[in-house]
Amino acid sequence: MKCASLLLFAVFGLLPVGNVVAATPADSVTLYTPYTNISVPPGQTINYDVDAINNSSKLQNLRIAVQGMPRGWTCDLKSGGWEISQLSVLPGEKKTIALTVGVPLKVNKGRYHFNIVARGLFSLPLVVTVSQKGTYKTTFSTDQPNMEGTSKTTFTFQANLQNLTADTQLYALQAEAAPGWTVNFKANYKQVSSVSVDPNKTQSIMIDITAPDQIPAGTYKIPVVAQTNTTSANLELDVVITGSYKMVLTTPTGLLSTKITAGGSKRVELLVENTGSSALQDIQMTSAAPANWDVKFDEKDIPELQPGATAHVFATIKADKKAIPGDYQTDIHANTPQTSASLTFRISAETSMLWGWIGVLIIIFALGIVYFLFRKYGRR
Repeated sequence: MKCASLLLFAVFGLLPVGNVVAATPADSVTLYTPYTNISVPPGQTINYDVDAINNSSKLQNLRIAVQGMPRGWTCDLKSGGWEISQLSVLPGEKKTIALTVGVPLKVNKGRYHFNIVARGLFSLPLVVTVSQKGTYKTTFSTDQPNMEGTSKTTFTFQANLQNLTADTQLYALQAEAAPGWTVNFKANYKQVSSVSVDPNKTQSIMIDITAPDQIPAGTYKIPVVAQTNTTSANLELDVVITGSYKMVLTTPTGLLSTKITAGGSKRVELLVENTGSSALQDIQMTSAAPANWDVKFDEKDIPELQPGATAHVFATIKADKKAIPGDYQTDIHANTPQTSASLTFRISAETSMLWGWIGVLIIIFALGIVYFLFRKYGRR
């Protein structure tokens, strides 16, 4: 009969049974945020927006505080941009409280509990799950660890140096590049060799890399390190040199002039030098000579020329038989699909010595005739 009476009272709402909760008083205060259980990594800063709701018919002066904050964690309460410990809320209205919680770097993985309270009126439990064990370390990273270009390219990498320690760190910046490479570090648009980073902060670092002029094409790794006495981090950058194409056409002595007799020929030695960083393929020798002159090459085609190598080419220049004495110009070219080189020979044409001797003989013959006539008829 007693159990039946209790059940009757429960049905009509006269007694609470099981999980039935008494109605909230009309003059109560509620603290509300939708994110009451979140998961974050060590060193994270959590920002809560907490609504303080006055459900009563009178003004409520709320003493706001955070209770049970884990050791080493930090918190800050603000409203309207001001740090607060008490908040006044009009009847039927709400005010927003900004709660900032700082999770330390040196923290164990697990669940951590604390409360934001309106003292004597309401307590809002909050749970933070730390997803991993905190580490005392530094990270050095970049979103683009490899770049491609020629040996003349300046490779600029954007890197981030993050201090995940509890102290301000002064990092020395170094690159372990081979001789001939140039590596410069910039922070805040200034060239630096070290940089100071506050705890749990990130510093942007620009890394400019320049390769040696004559470096062969290929992929080169440039290790970079940021280190202090207690912590360090490494970053490996890849620079892909596609190679440059350069060629020089000259002579062994550098002399670009010669002499030739009309109708005669001259054999000259040429040097084709590959001064780039990539092999040159199918080099063709061509010329542009005056009218009725001729230029022939012992070899018109050089199949391949490796970087730094030199090929010897001989050209025979033949002058016109009727060339008038004076200076003439002959252009010689070395061409590949990637690049080309040229030189200009200045050639002084001279009259053939045969005609000179013929002229001398004619003069002697004429003098001989005059002498003979003078001897024969001179006394008459």
